[in-house]
Amino acid sequence: MRDEQQFEQLMLQYEQLKNGSNDIFKMINEEDYDGAITMINSREAVFLNCKCIRKYLELSPAQEKKVNDILEEIRELEQRNIKLLSENITKVKSELVRTQKAAKINMAYDFNDDQKGSIINIKE
Repeated sequence: MRDEQQFEQLMLQYEQLKNGSNDIFKMINEEDYDGAITMINSREAVFLNCKCIRKYLELSPAQEKKVNDILEEIRELEQRNIKLLSENITKVKSELVRTQKAAKINMAYDFNDDQKGSIINIKE
């Protein structure tokens, strides 16, 4: 009876981790990186708890299959999140390089139109 309750608790926590992975994906898509990082950091304790429960829990073959299936789902979701973050990092790096090049050109040729008059005010 106790093992069954612990198994249900374990599955509940794995479901929370799975749902958290989906939430993190949404946050990354919405560029809410602070929220995603906060959520990632808070999940570490849940992962450790699951590891402890699993270490001392004797699972039946059916339960082992359910646990392995949900772990594989979580693994795939986490890989998706990592891939999305990597793509975003690449985009940010290329945008940063482009911006730095534009700034370097502006500094080299002193393109500051606010300080140079291009329109004559006849009234003055």
